[in-house]
Amino acid sequence: MDLYSLALTDVAKKIKNKEVKIKDVLDDIYSRIDNVEPKVDAYITLTQKLAYERAQELQQKLDNGEDIGILGGVPIAIKDNICTNGVKTTCASRMLENFTPIYDATVIKKLEEAGAIVIGKTNMDEFAMGSSTETSYMKKTKNPWDLTRVPGGSSGGSAAAVSSDMAFAALGSDTGGSIRQPASYCSVVGLKPTYGLISRFGLIAFASSLDQIGPFTKTVEDAALMLNVIAGHDEKDTTSADIEKQDYTKALLNDVSGKTIGIPTDFITDGINKDVRAAYDEAIATLKNAGAAIKEIKLEYAKYSLATYYIIATAEASSNLGRYDGIRYGYRAKDFNDLEDLYRKSRTEGFGAEVKRRIMLGTYVLSSGYYDAYYKRAQQVRTLIVENFKKAFEECDVIMIPTAPNTSFKFGAHNASPLEMYLEDIYTVPVNMAGLPAVSVPGGFDSNGMPIGIQFIAKAFDEKNMLQVAYTFEQNTTYHKERPSIQEGK
Repeated sequence: MDLYSLALTDVAKKIKNKEVKIKDVLDDIYSRIDNVEPKVDAYITLTQKLAYERAQELQQKLDNGEDIGILGGVPIAIKDNICTNGVKTTCASRMLENFTPIYDATVIKKLEEAGAIVIGKTNMDEFAMGSSTETSYMKKTKNPWDLTRVPGGSSGGSAAAVSSDMAFAALGSDTGGSIRQPASYCSVVGLKPTYGLISRFGLIAFASSLDQIGPFTKTVEDAALMLNVIAGHDEKDTTSADIEKQDYTKALLNDVSGKTIGIPTDFITDGINKDVRAAYDEAIATLKNAGAAIKEIKLEYAKYSLATYYIIATAEASSNLGRYDGIRYGYRAKDFNDLEDLYRKSRTEGFGAEVKRRIMLGTYVLSSGYYDAYYKRAQQVRTLIVENFKKAFEECDVIMIPTAPNTSFKFGAHNASPLEMYLEDIYTVPVNMAGLPAVSVPGGFDSNGMPIGIQFIAKAFDEKNMLQVAYTFEQNTTYHKERPSIQEGK
C-alpha cells in the first residue's frame, strides 16, 4: 500500500502501533512529492533536512516507549504566511522573498508538541489576497483534478498538496473563504474555526479582524483531530478566546436526528452554477434522509457581506502592510534618489498588482472625508450581519449552503475583471464577517468532473455541532473517497 494515500488518523495509528517506521512514511511522502510536485507546484519550500532530523528524534522516543503525541510522525504542510523558525516564510511575495523568521507561530509549536513533522511551506496568493493562487509571485499552483484550472485561493497550495496526497494535512488561513473555497475546488475538507479559537500569533496579517488559521484534511475525522491540536487560548494573541478545551473527535457521530438544518433560500441566487445547485439539493436530501429536519431561513443581510468585506478587509490590509517600507525588513529597491523615493520604489517593486490594488482601496476608505461614508458604514452593516446570523440560529442548529457558486475555473478566466474574481467568495465571506465557524466538505462533481463543496456553518464556538452534521453527511456519501488522477486536462 502507498502510505501517502492514507488519511491522517490512519497513518498516525500505523506509526503508533509500530506497523511502519516514521522514516518510511517520510520517504513515501517525499517520493510522492518528487513525482507530483513538478505537475502541481503546491510547495514554495521543502524542508527535508529538518523533517528527517525530526523523524529520527521521534522514532527514538517511540522505540524507547515514550509518547510521541497524537500526530506523532505525521507529515504536515504549512501555508507560507505562517511563521516557521529558521524556514523562509515568503507570503508568496517578492516583498518577503528572503524573510526567515526567528520564531515559530503558536500553531507550529502546538503541532510539534503533538508530534507532527513540518515537511514544507505551500504556495498561496500574495499576502493571502486572491481567490485562485494566481497572484503568487513564486509560481502557479494547479488544481490536481485538472492542471489547466486553478486550485482556488488564497490557500491553494495547501489544498492542492492534500488533494494530491503530497501531505496528510495542511494548515491554511481564511480571511474571506481562503480555506473553504480551495477545499471545495480540490475536493478536500477545509475548516475555518470561530474567530479567536485558534491563535493568530505568527500568522502574517492580511485583515486582523477576519483572519483565522485552520486545517485542510482528507476527512472530517482528520479535521476534528487537527482542531484538537491547534485550538486553545494563547496569551500572545489578544484576540484569542479563553474558553474550555474541547475534544472535537467526540462530535464524530453519524447521527443528525433531532438536528435542524437551516437553508437560506433568499441567499441562494439564480447566479449559482446549475451543477452546484443540483449537488446542493442532493445534499439537502441526503441529510433529510439521515433524519435531519430541513427549515427555510432568512439571511437578508448576507448579500451585503461582499461589499462590506472589501471595505473592511482592504482598510485593515492597508494598515497591516504599511510596515513593508524597504527600511525595517522586506524588499528594498536598489536604485533610489531619497527616502521618499526608496519607500515608493520598494513598495512598487515589492508588491504585486492585487496587493497594491487592495492597499489603495483601503487607504481610500480610511482617508479623511471618506471614513464615515465607507469604513464606518461597513462596520455598521457588519453588526447587522452578525445579528442576522444570531436570529437565524434561533431557528436551526446548523446552516448549510454551497461553498462556492461555481467550480474551479481556467487560469486567466477572471484576470480582466477583479470583481468577477471577488464574487467567487460570495458564500464564504459572510462567515468571516460574523466570526463564525464553517467547514467545506466534498459534495459532488460537475459535468466536467470538477469538485463541488458543501459548507456547514454553526454558532460561535459550536464546532462540535457543525462537525457532527458534516461527519454525518460525509458518512452518507462517497465523494471524499475520490482521488484525482493528476493528468493534464480532462
